[in-house]
Amino acid sequence: MSYKLLLSGLLLSSVVTTSLAQEGKKGDVFIRNAQVLTVTNGMKENTDVWVKDGLIHRIGTQLEAPKGVPVIDASGKYLMPGIIDAHSHVALESINEASSPITAEVKMEDVVDPFAIGIYRALAGGTTVSHAMHGSANAIGGQNVTLKHRYGTRNPGELVMKEAPRTIKFALGENPIRVHGRSKNLQPRSRMGVEAVIRNGFEEALQYKRTWETWKQASEETKKRLAPPVFSSRMETLVDILEGEIIIHCHSYRADEIYMLIQVCKEYGIDKIVFSHVNEGFKVAPELAAHTMGASVFSDWWAYKFEVYYSTAYNAAILTKNGVITSINSDSAELIRHLYHEAAKTQRYGGLTDEEALALITINPARQLGIDRWVGSIEEGKQADLVLFNQHPLSIYAIPEMTWVDGVNYFNRAKDAADQRLKVDPEEILEPMYLHVNHNNCMRDVDFYFTGFGRNLFQHSH
Repeated sequence: MSYKLLLSGLLLSSVVTTSLAQEGKKGDVFIRNAQVLTVTNGMKENTDVWVKDGLIHRIGTQLEAPKGVPVIDASGKYLMPGIIDAHSHVALESINEASSPITAEVKMEDVVDPFAIGIYRALAGGTTVSHAMHGSANAIGGQNVTLKHRYGTRNPGELVMKEAPRTIKFALGENPIRVHGRSKNLQPRSRMGVEAVIRNGFEEALQYKRTWETWKQASEETKKRLAPPVFSSRMETLVDILEGEIIIHCHSYRADEIYMLIQVCKEYGIDKIVFSHVNEGFKVAPELAAHTMGASVFSDWWAYKFEVYYSTAYNAAILTKNGVITSINSDSAELIRHLYHEAAKTQRYGGLTDEEALALITINPARQLGIDRWVGSIEEGKQADLVLFNQHPLSIYAIPEMTWVDGVNYFNRAKDAADQRLKVDPEEILEPMYLHVNHNNCMRDVDFYFTGFGRNLFQHSH
C-alpha cells in the first residue's frame, strides 16, 4: 500500500471502522409513503419501496413492512434513483499515463483509492455510481472503470461495478496536442495529427489481429518452427475496441472534431462511442443521435480555454430534443456533489420536463455506460441505489438526506458523524510543487511536462 493510501486510511479510520461491517453486503430497507420519482415510469405519489437483498423487491401503496427490516418514513419527501456521473476522476490515485499518445494498456481499476473522501462527499450529494476515467493527455488513453460508491471498504475491488462493460478514454484537441506535440515534439502536434494517431492505432491493431490469426491457423509443424507473434496488451485492447467489446468515451469540444471521429468510427465499424464535454455538440446533434451512444455534457462550463469558447447553456436541451442520449457530468470532485442542481439548469435553459431533466443524471448516463439493466431508474428487480431528498431534487432548496447503494445506507445526514465530512487530501503534503500549476482533473499528472524542472529533466534525458 502506498504512503498516500496508508495516511488516508489512518486519518479516516473512524469512518472505515464503522463501515467495514457493510463491506460486500446487500441491504434491506422499507421506505414508506415517498414521492417516488421512477424516471422511467413517472412519479408515484405516497408510494412504498421495499428493498430486499440489495434489490428493489416491491413498489406499491400500503405495502406491509416485513418484520425486522428498517422502516424509513418518507412522507412528504422525494425518492429518486441514485445519481450516476458518466465522467469523473473521484477515487483515483493517478489520472494520466502521459508517456505516449496511445496508452490503451493501462487500467484505472489498478489505481482506485477506496479511502478517498470524495466518495463519501459524492454520496452526500446522492451520487451512487461514477465512471472513473483516465485523463485527456492521450489521443487514446487508458481503460476506465465504473465504480459503485460502497464507501468504507479497504478493498478497491469492492468499489468496482462488476456488471459494467469495459470502457476506454479517447481525447481530441488541445490536450493531447499540448502534452505530446508541443512538449515532446511527437505526433500529434496538430488536430489532424490526433486523427492520424487514432487511425494508425486502429491499422496497427488490425495488422496485429491478422498476424495472430495467421499463426493460429498455421499447421502444428509450422508452429513448432516459428515462435508466436509478440503479445501486446495495447494492441489487444485496440482490437477489442474494433470488435465492439469496449465503449469509447471521448473528450471533445469542437463540432469539427466530433464529426471527424464519428466518420472514423463509421469507417472502422465502431458504433460504441460516447462523446464527453461536447460543448459544440448542438451543431452536430443529428449526427450524434444517429451514430453514437450519446453525449455527456457540462451544464454551463465553457471559456476556460479557447477551444471551449463557443458554447451555450442550451446544449443539453438541444441535444435531448434532437434525440441524443444526453447526460450531465461533473469532471469535478466538487460538482459531483450537486449534479441535481446541474440537471435543474436545463429547465431554465431549454425548458426540459422533470422526467427529461432527471434522466440526464440517472437513466441516460446508465445507458451510456451500458449499465441501465441494473441501475438508473426505480424499477422492481433493479439494484437499490437510491437517494431521499427533503424536497423535489430539481428545486434549488433540495437537500439529500439519505443515500443507499445496494440497499445499504452509506450516507445519513441526520446520523453521520461530523468528522466524516472533513476533506482529507494527503496529496497536498506529498506533491505541493505541482498542484498549483493545473487544476483541471482531466489533465492531472501532466504538469511535470510544463514546469521548468520537468522540461529540463526531459531534455537532459533525451
